[in-house]
Amino acid sequence: MQTIIFCGGSGTRLREETEYRPKPMVNIGKRPILWHIMKIFACYGYQNFILPLGYKGNIIKDYFLRYETMNNDLTLELGRPEAIQMHNCHDEAGWRITLADTGEHTLKGGRLKRVQRYVSGDEFMLTYGDGVADVDINKLLEFHRSHGKIATVTGVRPLARFGELNAQGDRVVSFREKPQIASHDGLINGGFFVFSRAVFDYLTPEDNCDLEHGPLEVIAAAGELKVFRHDGFWYCMDTMRDVDVLNRMWEQGQAEWKIW
Repeated sequence: MQTIIFCGGSGTRLREETEYRPKPMVNIGKRPILWHIMKIFACYGYQNFILPLGYKGNIIKDYFLRYETMNNDLTLELGRPEAIQMHNCHDEAGWRITLADTGEHTLKGGRLKRVQRYVSGDEFMLTYGDGVADVDINKLLEFHRSHGKIATVTGVRPLARFGELNAQGDRVVSFREKPQIASHDGLINGGFFVFSRAVFDYLTPEDNCDLEHGPLEVIAAAGELKVFRHDGFWYCMDTMRDVDVLNRMWEQGQAEWKIW
């Protein structure tokens, strides 16, 4: 089972960070949010990743090319560069990562179509490179396989952007800072998809082939898209405020997506 993580967007609403790096490489704690997303899947044993690259994709390539030397202790002998010995100090051994250039301005459907050749199975998972959650990946897969349709999308209830006031007249009865939207009717696309290979029939490799606008609309109209409801934690890093919120959660030990 392979997991595709979109890594090609420019993240225009995060220009303070993305002027220098692609959005998936913005740090939460000392690690890129991309690493956090990969850890969620790896926690369930899914360690085979395909990363469609675009904007500043060379930075993501460089990060993984240097991963072993930057995340292991080393013993070396000056004058003998071939004699470097690495001491395994990280928990990511076994990760298989395919880094595929899919064009700087390509939309998500085109990116997905362009990595089709690297997808070996009859089904695969897919998510965005800017969202973290405590989604139960095994239950998501079980649900997808139970209905036999082309696609499953995880529906989430995001945190409200502002504090919720429960008022009677001019008296505040209760106050909750950024509660989660309560109604199931408030579900939004939270990423964390599962697809069968049939999805590729709805895509083209053209730059302007989107995923959500067009292909997923057609798939849904045909009754081939099901929703997996996730009532737990989910958060998308879209603005600098979101970066600050996620970093504060991490630093305070309140990172609910940290299931590893």
